[in-house]
Amino acid sequence: MAAENQSTVIEFILLGLTDNPNLQLWLFQLFSLVYMTTLAGNILLILAVRTDSHLHNPMYLFLTNLSFLDICYTSIIVPKMLLNIVLSTKTISYTGCVLQVYFFLFMAETECILLGFMAYDRYVAICNPLRYNVIMNIVSCTRMIGLSWMAGGSIASFDIYFICNLRFCGHITINHFFCEAPSLLQLSCGDISVDNIVTLVGASILLLIPLGLILFSYIHIFLIILKLPSGQYKAFSTCISHLIVVAIFFGTAIFMYMRPRYSDTIVTDKMVSVFYTIVTPMLNPLIYSLRNKDVQKTLVLLGRYMIVLR
Repeated sequence: MAAENQSTVIEFILLGLTDNPNLQLWLFQLFSLVYMTTLAGNILLILAVRTDSHLHNPMYLFLTNLSFLDICYTSIIVPKMLLNIVLSTKTISYTGCVLQVYFFLFMAETECILLGFMAYDRYVAICNPLRYNVIMNIVSCTRMIGLSWMAGGSIASFDIYFICNLRFCGHITINHFFCEAPSLLQLSCGDISVDNIVTLVGASILLLIPLGLILFSYIHIFLIILKLPSGQYKAFSTCISHLIVVAIFFGTAIFMYMRPRYSDTIVTDKMVSVFYTIVTPMLNPLIYSLRNKDVQKTLVLLGRYMIVLR
């Protein structure tokens, strides 16, 4: 069926966020800046952790994997989107579109699971500190990270099977800025009732279970913080900032993947997709790591070392 689809549809046209030339120029500048900030923030975090042995602990092991995921899945989307803005033709090949869907789902699904494990790590560190080194040792953290990647890749492979079996009947215009599974489902001319059920069930598992673990962890963390005699404001502000990023990522993804599809919500869908594909990868290193004094100290030392090398 996939071969038949590819012989029928060779390429798709991505309409992008807007067809207004003035807005396109503004969006190109904005998203170029956001993308460069995303790359810089996540690469700096990875370099800081790699070069400082004091940061070789489970929390930063999770964070470097999160940064790598953010670099990968924003790079799957943003460079092609920026290229389409400056080109008169906004096409993407059938194969390129399928690959974009697969790798985006792979990275995003892996990140959902990883964020759940990261919240559990913070829960153990704050609520059960005496057993932290026993529960969250390097071996167990590595297994959690490996499980996140394996689960994300396996579920994405299952999802892409249904995408490859869609029939498009010559409909090639995608009203979106990248190839996203719900947009392709709407474009299909066949019966997609099973696909919609699979998407809903998969999204429920991948979004609600990690989100439930995150909320469970942070509720218990807040209860512990309330009992602390001092340092409450800093701890609260850190947890709140984490939860804001989580709320943006999971809230927009739930809105996109766990509701009925309507043709009059296309503009809203595109705006919502911007948050979990472009905004949160930029915010993650800023919120989770770069405000940390240990990371800042390492980055300063790394900067001085680079200056000396010059």
